[in-house]
Amino acid sequence: MEKQNYQNHVRYYPLHHFIFYPVAGFLMGLCIYFSSQYQEQQLIWIVMSSVVFLVIWLSYMLRQHYALINQDRIVRLELRFRYYLLTKKRLELIEHKLTLKQLLALRFASDEELPELIEEAAAINLSAKEIKQSIKNWTPDYMRV
Repeated sequence: MEKQNYQNHVRYYPLHHFIFYPVAGFLMGLCIYFSSQYQEQQLIWIVMSSVVFLVIWLSYMLRQHYALINQDRIVRLELRFRYYLLTKKRLELIEHKLTLKQLLALRFASDEELPELIEEAAAINLSAKEIKQSIKNWTPDYMRV
């Protein structure tokens, strides 16, 4: 497995991203094309286009929604635990100053960098991108959905 860093930390689910969505997009395009070519059946093709769009939208929303909500909670708990182990202070005391995006970016920081980076992010409101770019020793997260 390739060493993870800022440039390659985004993950793809091949079945969804490279098979389902292209096929669904092709079907959507076909339905739209047929609705413009076959005027006498236009209503049927518009309904078919709507159904295909609904399936695409629902599959995207539901696939990500449940997994990400659970993982967001796990990341929060992991950061609280790591911060406490490293500093003997509770992250909850300053967590309200950090957004979820900042917390998700902080998970990539090594133990050596984490306490200082958390305090800096809370103090000067670093963006998630700035946090990721300032990490010197990247800790990979190969399990993110």
